[in-house]
Amino acid sequence: MEQGSSGLRRLTQEIAKFGAVGALGTVVNFGVSNLLWHVTSLQAVRANVIATVVAIGVNYLGFRYFTYRDRDKSARTRELTLFLAFSLVGLVIENGVLYAAIYGFGWDSSLQRNIFKVVGIGLGTLFRFWSYRTWVFKALPAPEAVTDADAFLDAGASAPLGRRKAGQRVG
Repeated sequence: MEQGSSGLRRLTQEIAKFGAVGALGTVVNFGVSNLLWHVTSLQAVRANVIATVVAIGVNYLGFRYFTYRDRDKSARTRELTLFLAFSLVGLVIENGVLYAAIYGFGWDSSLQRNIFKVVGIGLGTLFRFWSYRTWVFKALPAPEAVTDADAFLDAGASAPLGRRKAGQRVG
């Protein structure tokens, strides 16, 4: 049971770290997109793509050196390639929602853009969390640790019946 709670604790910590890095990336994403929307004449979705790319760069640094710093670092080229590929899918999800809101429904006010940006980031984040932890920042194999108690119980369970002490557990 303790192993299960330990796994849940690790997952909770991972989600918290992922969220912290994601929050920073989201602030960067919103800041850059709103700056571009109000200072340039770029189309809304094009400006948002630029903002998303900047946030992806910030997020990679945060995930590699904070959230997943204990993960396998032996294949950085593979890691970065997968990160960029999955980030591109997240970018399409985020900007697809914004595109549909603006060009499909005509919702193009600053408030509406930001609302649908939140929806797009939310959907993209669910995909990114799953893909990054599953494919990009793979966990190192757990070391095979056998405690003395486990070894003792295993040895006792496999001992012939006549050699077990009274009251000794079997398996």
